[in-house]
Formats: sequence, structure tokens, C-alpha cells
Amino acid sequence: MELVALTVVPTESEAQVLCGLLRANGVECSYRQTNFGAGAADGVPIGGPVEVLVTERDLDDARRLLDATPD
Repeated sequence: MELVALTVVPTESEAQVLCGLLRANGVECSYRQTNFGAGAADGVPIGGPVEVLVTERDLDDARRLLDATPD
């Protein structure tokens, strides 16, 4: 199943919380570090933006949940 980007959040912790919300509502979710600033630390992970991914099938539901969530 192909994963597509739902959004990008500033930290892994925020991605974990968002994925928890999505999963609690039946939406499959994962996340990965973006390549923003790649090479800045010679391959050592330094944090930074995290891309939240969902299946194409769940994208519309995930967007609705994201829109309904207060900032």
C-alpha cells in the first residue's frame, strides 16, 4: 500500500501524538524524518521536521481529522 504525505510537523514528538490521534480514529499512520538540512551533521540525526504519512486510501479521512483538531 502506498504511503502519501499528510503534513510535516516540527518534531518527532508531535508526529507521535498526531499518529496516535489518527490511529485512534482508524487511520493507518507512520512518520519519517524529512531530508531538510541533509548533511548538516555528517549523517548524525539531529532532529528537525518530520513528515506524517498515511495510506492513499485514508488521506481524505486523515485530512478531515487534522482540520477538526484545534491548534
